Amino acid sequence: MGEPRSSAGEMGTCSFCGRSSRTISSFLGVCVDCLRSNKSALHHVLKIHEEVRRELGKQQEPTGNGLKCTVCGRSCSLRDGEVGYCGLRYSTAGKVSAFLRADTMLGHVYYDPHPTNCVAVEVCPAAKGVGYPVYALTPNGEPGYYNIAVFFGSCNLNCLFCQNWEHHLIAVRKWPRFTIDDLVKAVNGQTTCVCFFGGDPSVFSTAAIIAARRMVKRAKEVGLRVFRVCWETNGLWNPAIFEKAVELSLETGGIVKVDMKAWSPEVYSALTGVRPEHVHLIRENVERAAKLFEKRREPPLLVVSVLLVPGYVDDYELDGITKFVAGLNPDIPVVFLGFHPDFYLNDLPRTSWSHARRALKIAEENGLRRVYLGNTFLLGNAYD
Repeated sequence: MGEPRSSAGEMGTCSFCGRSSRTISSFLGVCVDCLRSNKSALHHVLKIHEEVRRELGKQQEPTGNGLKCTVCGRSCSLRDGEVGYCGLRYSTAGKVSAFLRADTMLGHVYYDPHPTNCVAVEVCPAAKGVGYPVYALTPNGEPGYYNIAVFFGSCNLNCLFCQNWEHHLIAVRKWPRFTIDDLVKAVNGQTTCVCFFGGDPSVFSTAAIIAARRMVKRAKEVGLRVFRVCWETNGLWNPAIFEKAVELSLETGGIVKVDMKAWSPEVYSALTGVRPEHVHLIRENVERAAKLFEKRREPPLLVVSVLLVPGYVDDYELDGITKFVAGLNPDIPVVFLGFHPDFYLNDLPRTSWSHARRALKIAEENGLRRVYLGNTFLLGNAYD
């Protein structure tokens, strides 16, 4: 995990078609074209996911044919004694139980001063005053105030490029922990929002929603005029729970930030370890949020982000994602994020400027009207 298997930007070779490129990961040994066209290539990468999870001490995909866990969108089917993909729930005596109490979550909670490095910074009330006077304290943002950042040590994906992979270690150790009460106590006269991220909030979604509602109530008690509830997520939620989270953001002026990893199910699966049906559920959840978009345009309820993974989130993937979002509502903001080599894909280069510019061009040609480029300090020129 720590040391690169090869230097970022060195030539990698696809073991299926023989093509070599700086944007083919030597760790994966498969190019994006073969992933989309050759089932054996995807099977090869999914085996790598199994090896990675063994190395991390994480759970494998459950065998199925048992009780269904409905907390998140992975919907693990657990035979008696089996542990779910998240490593936090298991099947026993005819029911799905949890290793932690219902009010207890894994991860870190800290204060992040405004303006923070938020995915949605360009449309954020705390950074830009968007939604003033109803959802922002001033028309110029909220300097001197804080976001309560809730980093969950859990996730229902296995992204090989994860830029916040510490969540794996927290999930295995099942430490540190915090409770709903801890989150409520974190609200004070200088905190104007909470953002649940990670990892991903989906695994602790029920507790997070309960906490968020209590935090909103507490904010009113301490005299705060605004207190927004935001989510930064992969979108793989139980749909009924996801709708509750979206509605809470709608009511409070918060933003739901969904990170779409790819478009084609094959590339999505290769990068994250999900099954094709999970990809469809993620899209459906984006659609659910988009249906409420016009109920509150400022600040925008939904923001879609896309990490520009060199060689894998290519023009084909970008065309699919941006056409999809534009078809839902062309005013939904889309943010393209620069990639840096990390975790198990640390043999790829940083996102190139030419890649980022193509992403912007494709999005605009497909009709999107609010397109942004984030993490520009990461961009380089290692490939065209």
